[in-house]
Amino acid sequence: MDAPDLSTPDPDAAELIAARPMLSRHARDGLLAEGTPLAAIAAAIGTPVWVYGARTLRARYRALTAALAAAGLAAQVHFAVKANDRLAILRLLGAEGAGADVVSGGEIARAAAAGIPPGRTVFSGVGKTPAELRAALVAGIAQINLESAEELELLAAAAAATGRTARVALRVNPDVDAGTHAKISTGRARDKFGIAFADAVALYARAAATPGVEPVGLAVHIGSQIGSLAPFRAAYARIAALVRDLRVAGHTVRSVDCGGGLAIGYRNEPVAGPEGWAGALAASFAGLDVTVMVEPGRWLVGPAGLLLSTVTLVKQAGGQRFVVLDAGMNDLVRPAMYDAWHGIVPVAAADLVAAASPADVVGPVCESGDTFARDRALPALSPGALVAILDAGAYGAVMSSAYNARPPAAEVMVGLGNAPFQLIRRRPAPEALWRDESVPDLPP
Repeated sequence: MDAPDLSTPDPDAAELIAARPMLSRHARDGLLAEGTPLAAIAAAIGTPVWVYGARTLRARYRALTAALAAAGLAAQVHFAVKANDRLAILRLLGAEGAGADVVSGGEIARAAAAGIPPGRTVFSGVGKTPAELRAALVAGIAQINLESAEELELLAAAAAATGRTARVALRVNPDVDAGTHAKISTGRARDKFGIAFADAVALYARAAATPGVEPVGLAVHIGSQIGSLAPFRAAYARIAALVRDLRVAGHTVRSVDCGGGLAIGYRNEPVAGPEGWAGALAASFAGLDVTVMVEPGRWLVGPAGLLLSTVTLVKQAGGQRFVVLDAGMNDLVRPAMYDAWHGIVPVAAADLVAAASPADVVGPVCESGDTFARDRALPALSPGALVAILDAGAYGAVMSSAYNARPPAAEVMVGLGNAPFQLIRRRPAPEALWRDESVPDLPP
């Protein structure tokens, strides 16, 4: 559902703000993030700049853990680091009790640098290298989610080389269509992730007989931005049946890693929440005496972040109004990659209440795909006006690039102590983009 259903009217600015506790309006200061005027952040830091809300992030994490507890689940929560790997984000969630779900050696190092212990870290991903597997074992990573029979061989070699025992969960592909965008669906038979359901029992037995490998459970993750509980229930039902089959065959199954994928309502559309997800988990694994693990990413951090940008110019061409921003697809690639819809809200108090008309919102990158929105209702914005691109805390900054030699945007966090905001990642100078390059001597 990352390609939005546009059959209903877009929510207006007031509706978008009202649905997001991180945001509020002030008669003089305009749009605020956790009480801090966004205009003040732009004046101090410049734009484009990412803004994250610490209080929002904490509140969402606590809402999720409360829902799991209310459903009777003593679940382990591992934040999907790929959604936002900034150290400040990881440190905050780690302090709340979250572990980490990582998919690379770099993410293992980031989680550790943020203070999340390896004993609360799970290593997922379809392409783990031998060096990454060795590093994970030496670090004492709690669990490695095994993706294939071929990876089992690599892991066995890594275990032998390090003298460590690898605790593994078999990631099973349940062949369930999550009903989401094809590029973020991971649980169908034709997707690259996981072990075919029919092969799982045999591979579990093979893993149990492999020196240095200890199978402890199963893992499943069917995709991202899943708005309905039905795909979760279908996938979990298959995994629960597999737990029973493995135990009948004499194997020990202590845990089930249920992945993430819970959606957020980018257009204020109704989506399943953590209470429903927790209920589906509890019902699916009732009576099995397994530890349930979850790996949320987008649901936790998506609504806790926005991209603040300045209008560079407003262009009229072919009867169309183009609002050109200083942020581009190099900063936020999701609209270009997934046709993703993000709310775009003006910041100035006057602009928030002004009459709106359709405009295409675009960036400065030399690609036609550098478009954030088409026919979006916005006021008559002037050069220098600020806009906030909402729900950009997940898969935003982490997917950004320096395309067109544009330095990555700075990042700040609000809601921390008495300071209005704190800089958590500075904008690099342009020359930093080529600092690690070298130019060979050219023959005459």
